[in-house]
Amino acid sequence: MVKKKPQITVALAGNPNSGKTSLFNVLSGAHMKVGNWSGVTVEKFEGYADYGGYTLNITDLPGIYSLAAYTPEEIITRDFLMERKCDVVVNVADGTSLERSLYLTSQLMDMEAPLVVALNMYDEVIQEGIKIDVKQLQKLLGCHVVPVSAVKNTGITALFDHIIRVYEKKIEVLRNKTEYSKPIEDALDEMTDIISSDMELSEKYSARWLAIRLLESDQTAYTLLKERAIWIKLGSSAEKNIRLLENGGKGTVPGIITQDRHAFARGAVKETVQIPGEEKATVTDIIDSFVINRFIGIPFFLFVMWLLFQMTFTLGEEPMKWIAALFAFLSASAIKIIPAGLARSVIVDGMLAGVGGVIVFVPNILLLFLGLSFLEGTGYMARAAFVADKFFHKIGLHGKSFIPMVTGFGCSVPALMACRTLKNRGDRLATMMVIPFMSCGAKLPVYILLIGAFLPQKSAGTMLFAIYLFGVLVAVGAAKLFKSTIFRGESEPFVMELPVYRMPGLQYILVQMWIKAWMYMKKAGTTILAASLIIWVLSNFPVSRAVNSDYEIKEKAVASDISMKPEAKTASIGVLENERLSEQLKNSYAGMIGKGIEPVISPLGFDWRIGVSLVAGIAAKEVVVSTMSTIFSLGSGDKNNEALKERLRQDSAFTIPTVLSMIVFVLLYVPCIAATTVFHKEAGELKITLFYIGFSMATAWLMAFMVYRAALLLIR
Repeated sequence: MVKKKPQITVALAGNPNSGKTSLFNVLSGAHMKVGNWSGVTVEKFEGYADYGGYTLNITDLPGIYSLAAYTPEEIITRDFLMERKCDVVVNVADGTSLERSLYLTSQLMDMEAPLVVALNMYDEVIQEGIKIDVKQLQKLLGCHVVPVSAVKNTGITALFDHIIRVYEKKIEVLRNKTEYSKPIEDALDEMTDIISSDMELSEKYSARWLAIRLLESDQTAYTLLKERAIWIKLGSSAEKNIRLLENGGKGTVPGIITQDRHAFARGAVKETVQIPGEEKATVTDIIDSFVINRFIGIPFFLFVMWLLFQMTFTLGEEPMKWIAALFAFLSASAIKIIPAGLARSVIVDGMLAGVGGVIVFVPNILLLFLGLSFLEGTGYMARAAFVADKFFHKIGLHGKSFIPMVTGFGCSVPALMACRTLKNRGDRLATMMVIPFMSCGAKLPVYILLIGAFLPQKSAGTMLFAIYLFGVLVAVGAAKLFKSTIFRGESEPFVMELPVYRMPGLQYILVQMWIKAWMYMKKAGTTILAASLIIWVLSNFPVSRAVNSDYEIKEKAVASDISMKPEAKTASIGVLENERLSEQLKNSYAGMIGKGIEPVISPLGFDWRIGVSLVAGIAAKEVVVSTMSTIFSLGSGDKNNEALKERLRQDSAFTIPTVLSMIVFVLLYVPCIAATTVFHKEAGELKITLFYIGFSMATAWLMAFMVYRAALLLIR
């Protein structure tokens, strides 16, 4: 029996853009999983590493600047650390921007957590000529500081060693608390003594941290302490000290504590960091002079997006063919192995046609997320938000709304969650309302299928860019409408950190890309598979005996016609079989649903089959393609994507105006059920959710109608 290694629970805490997630990827390697924190939709990254006879279970806490507990991310990190759910805390600090990082470090010190500071980006520290006295910094912080570089993969072994030594209590902690001004320290000493007298409480929480939070009038600390026996004494002590501190005329107690923390961070940097005296333009300054230029910035962003979509379509073409060939082989093999009948139809026409029609687009999804992860990792996306700020102010929003909207290019779910950063409720709701118009990755398969079937290859990337741009323009117009009417009001000021440009590590990009791709493939194996089987059932039942009997007579007549050559007979029987399946489909449950909604969608150029596909797409947009694969591939032995494109090209219902109308409708109508659920949770009111659904559906119908009619006039 293999002896289980002892476990060490490690938490990574740090600012956004500190390289925390890159370091997590290096520490955990491929041993990681992604989920959500209990009760919230904030992503949770966990991994493990075997080192020095231990298994280190590593949790990557959400990136935050403070433990103030105003945002869900701050609350998650605060609760995780305050309740001592980990054995060692690794505070990831950006060595090139140490003062900013040390504000959070000071709060972690107040928690008296078993702390190791990972001084990240140390390769850039050396490159920029910055000198950091690590030993002196350790004395000031009272914990060990380990220079590391997640990108260069240096210092990782030393970090592992320090984590274990801290856990084994082999590292002496000299002083692990922030020094505040004397009046604050006197108040803390008095209140800490009272809290420490409650042995049960002080074993579970840091007495100093609770005292600080009580001085800052934190509701969580108040709720935790007011039911304890010590509250009579503690409550009067807190009230007295807050009154004395504020009577000193230096402002509110939270403000005084914040000032002291910033002063500590500034003092620590002044004492330990030497920055080259000569001010010279950095690489970041040079690039920014072009990228965030008020005249060039937006055209440059559009050009970058155009390049991304060209790459997505062009580089993804060959891998798509390989996957299509694989599913064609699987379908052909299934036809040979499984006898004709219900089981073969379920597997070939339902499962393989539906799921294969979606999996074939995995290369495009990978490329899209690869590009977005790279742009985010370099620091460019922050610049794009900065450039957009001035334009967004004209429509009543600001640059901070741009971040969720761009996130919507990947997936609407995290985009809606990202709107939490908008403090103004009007800004938040207006941004959430228009996120469906930012084309998510799930819609990409529909575009690629239709563009590939009806447009020349050389213009495919440009058409894809035009679709995304059209969605952005509709979103901007809708946001302007909302901010001028129902969500009217002043926007909050926009302040955003612009990180230095960095070449993101290959592992970081690949891990981010893999996470998104794996989520996509899991959807293909669950939601899309289930939807494909449901569509198959709806398409094949009830069986019309009259249709079957009629076509059996016709097929027998062809077979008995001695004047026809064998090849002609085979072709004629194949045509009759497809006609039989088409008639059967019209009389199926799917046909009934499609015929029911056809009066609503026929002005858009859609027939009942397109209607069924769009209804199925409410579950997940990829299901539009799998539904079309199931419906339009009936009667075809070849289930690959090229066969479906050929079927669409041959179908008289699919004209260029219809295709353009369908692309616009898919772009704009209500996103998947998961995104709608998240919207409702974030908005908090059913009437707003219903309005959101109705508005997106009405906008999609109106825009598709306009595009269809315009295309009919232009294309004769």
